[in-house]
Amino acid sequence: MIRILSSPASIGITDSLSLPPAEQRIADVLVSSPVLYTYPNEQQLRFEIALRARIVQAAVDLAKSRARFAIFRFSRCNSQFWERDERGGFQLRPGVPPSKAIGDIFINSELYAFECATAIVIVFYKAVLDTIDTSAFDRLFDRLLLYDWHTDRDLGIQTKKSKHFLPGDCLYFKNPEFDPATPQWQGENTIYLGDGLFYGHGIGIQTEDGIIAALNRKRKRGATKSAYLLSEITQVNFAYLSQFSRPLDGFRFPLRSSFIAGTLGSAAFLRR
Repeated sequence: MIRILSSPASIGITDSLSLPPAEQRIADVLVSSPVLYTYPNEQQLRFEIALRARIVQAAVDLAKSRARFAIFRFSRCNSQFWERDERGGFQLRPGVPPSKAIGDIFINSELYAFECATAIVIVFYKAVLDTIDTSAFDRLFDRLLLYDWHTDRDLGIQTKKSKHFLPGDCLYFKNPEFDPATPQWQGENTIYLGDGLFYGHGIGIQTEDGIIAALNRKRKRGATKSAYLLSEITQVNFAYLSQFSRPLDGFRFPLRSSFIAGTLGSAAFLRR
């Protein structure tokens, strides 16, 4: 269910302002969720739906790209845009716009190799680039470093305990008895794509069972404990980033006539 603290003057049923299909699916999940999601206004809800859809798309695009999985020691990047440091991270070259450098990972993907945490961060940056104003992106992330979970504070990465997740959330599969010879498989960072599918760099797009099976093949000899999905989610700061949003098409609730809409005081509620 969704609660909007600043409700619209009137809540009407309309199909003329429906969302694009990818965003509508996320709106459907939000409204159908057993968790109550609260937003101060429609604009922040609209932005989060748009950004989640672009996170999913960036993950799918990276999965289809020619970028390879590699541990930090063997990472590589396009030296025209990045300087590879001694840790295997990618530091933005002076004078290079961050928007161009992030975009290049998807254009010249065959020049790149990195591990799964860096892949998730790249997906987040690409999705934000596609959702906020380009000049704002270049200003916010002008000292970009891609290395493991190192992120710019303006991305607002935050992790919290939860068993309920939405498309665009990052989830972690832990492999408690991984093979010490391949510590990179101690777990897998993934993006939830919706419809029971996850993207993990080095594993690809799989179901939950598919991710677990792939990790179980990387366990030490004699292992008995299966890999499993942790009950925690990692997200960008949707509310903070919304202030830099590109213009988005408007919509009026409840988005689809199958939703039930109502008001209580100054708040609007939507549920199935």
